Amino acid sequence: MSGSRSLRTGIRSLRSAAFGADPVGERLRRIQASPNFSAGSFRNAQVTRSGPTGSTGALLKRYLNKAERVRRAPAGAVPLYGSAAAELIAPPASGLRLTWTGHSSVLAEIDGGRVLFDPVWGERCSPFGFIGPRRLHPVPLPLVDLGPVDVVVISHDHYDHLDMPTIKKLAGTRTVFAVPLGVGAHLERWGVPADRIHELDWHEQTRIAGLTFTATPARHFCGRGVRNPQHALWASWVVRGGEHRVFHSGDTGYFDGFADIGAEHGPFDATMIQVGAYSEFWPDVHMTPEQGVRSHLDLQGGRPEGRLLPIHWATFNLAPHPWAEPGEGMVAAAGGAGVRLALPRPGQPFEPDSDRVPELPWWRAVAVGATPDTGTADTGTAETGASDGGGEVRAEHLAH
Repeated sequence: MSGSRSLRTGIRSLRSAAFGADPVGERLRRIQASPNFSAGSFRNAQVTRSGPTGSTGALLKRYLNKAERVRRAPAGAVPLYGSAAAELIAPPASGLRLTWTGHSSVLAEIDGGRVLFDPVWGERCSPFGFIGPRRLHPVPLPLVDLGPVDVVVISHDHYDHLDMPTIKKLAGTRTVFAVPLGVGAHLERWGVPADRIHELDWHEQTRIAGLTFTATPARHFCGRGVRNPQHALWASWVVRGGEHRVFHSGDTGYFDGFADIGAEHGPFDATMIQVGAYSEFWPDVHMTPEQGVRSHLDLQGGRPEGRLLPIHWATFNLAPHPWAEPGEGMVAAAGGAGVRLALPRPGQPFEPDSDRVPELPWWRAVAVGATPDTGTADTGTAETGASDGGGEVRAEHLAH
């Protein structure tokens, strides 16, 4: 028995540091005592299939289809916003400003606090530098140009949300980390001191930098390797200041819990909602644009209040749908529901309460099928998404 344990320990020591660490000791005991942990794994509130559904052959056929592959990337350079560093020097006049830097990474300046959600500045969302989904656009500004960050919030431990190189850079600052239960093991392995990690189960709160952080449920899963014991929780997040409150969905399938979160913590001045990397092959764990709009309405008590910032799209190719489809789908779904979108270019700061929120579909200029002189995209892409029904293929499976 001791020999077997030594062998497992030796193999674990050879793993890439990017795989993170398994929880042990008091952290593991706390995980096992969680009401969301059962039969050796964290569980969603409702039955959820995390792996691809249907035929593996059909999934591979979609990925290998040449015509579809072309549409899964922009036709030209993504138009980044170049003035963010200068604009971020002064605090937001309204007390709330959001800067989407691509995928699910958002800097939220809220009532004097500066919060960075799911920061990914790496080139690939992968444990290896030579393989895995690669950026479709550069980061719009260096991490240091964001200015001081009070709190980093992580939604879950997948590579496109928890990036080891980025975390190591932030570990050398004074920032504090708010993470779901179990994720702290990864951070400690990468050099974040334990006393700077606030590790929360669903519905738990912590107070940092004058803000209240609440880990709220999401419908997803975790894992950074072939063996995924589901010992790290996934979460959405509510951040509340003295005057404003925001919601970040992390990754999630649509579920009834959004209405409960809204009833307890809403309404929100802004929601940051995952709307990309969906597929009919994994419908339970990522939302379509239509579901993203529905979740925003649930969070706002059924009223089209606040601003919806679409996230989790445009930066990495993680699903078979066309690159521009989430954007087009959001424009159509939000327009039909009367929901006000924020559509910034990557790196473009905006204040949700102002009358200067970016609302133009910037991606059309570089979408496959766009007309060069007008920048108008072929909206057949959006129609394809609408008929897709909702779900999401888990390119995360390919990334992990």
